[in-house]
Amino acid sequence: MKHKIAKVLSAAVFLAAAILFLATFGKSALLKSYVYTGIGSCRNIPILCNMPEKEINNPHIDRDYLQRLLPYTFADIRISMPKGFTVIRGEIRKVYYKKWRKAEKASAAYLLYRKPNYFIDLFPNLLKKGVKDDYDFITRMRNASPDTISSVTDTFFVVMKSIFTPDLGDQKTAIVVKFRSGDKRGFISYNLGAKENYFDCEIIDNRGDFFKVYIRDKRRVLDLDKVFAIISTVNKP
Repeated sequence: MKHKIAKVLSAAVFLAAAILFLATFGKSALLKSYVYTGIGSCRNIPILCNMPEKEINNPHIDRDYLQRLLPYTFADIRISMPKGFTVIRGEIRKVYYKKWRKAEKASAAYLLYRKPNYFIDLFPNLLKKGVKDDYDFITRMRNASPDTISSVTDTFFVVMKSIFTPDLGDQKTAIVVKFRSGDKRGFISYNLGAKENYFDCEIIDNRGDFFKVYIRDKRRVLDLDKVFAIISTVNKP
């Protein structure tokens, strides 16, 4: 899985073209076969079938904890993180959680920002399929599964899910939740592992700005409540 996840986003365009070619045949079985052969199935890549297990609305934010966080500001994204984390601003066109030598041995947070309607502008044909904005895009992607493919659009979102899901450790114990907190909503995929914790946060604010925060917590100092506090600090400078 590690060598397949987090490919450059441009690869999605190539894969999407292949999917559109398959549309000529119009058979869901053929589309599933394409995904099983080219990406994997729920059996050998369980993360592809992970869907939101519950929705969390307005989680409690520990204000005392927020006061202990350190601020980081980049050109287009701002966040506060606990001491001991390397904070890296990434790009979709690169492997955004690339194992830099410095970050490989340390806990790290990898950040992405995209302007409103980034995904819809990239794939405008999705508007005809009822995907009206980036939040719909992320929702369709997080609810995609190879086993429920019945159309080219379903296949596209499974491909995107395979590209846009980073390493979450033991895939069998990873959990996905849908959330709404303040002016933000989105999804958190996480795994509280025996050796390290993983959190992949996809966030869209009320202006439509998209943020992705991927955290590798090698010291296991974070839990879901603390991550909610952290992402409450995410915004544009």
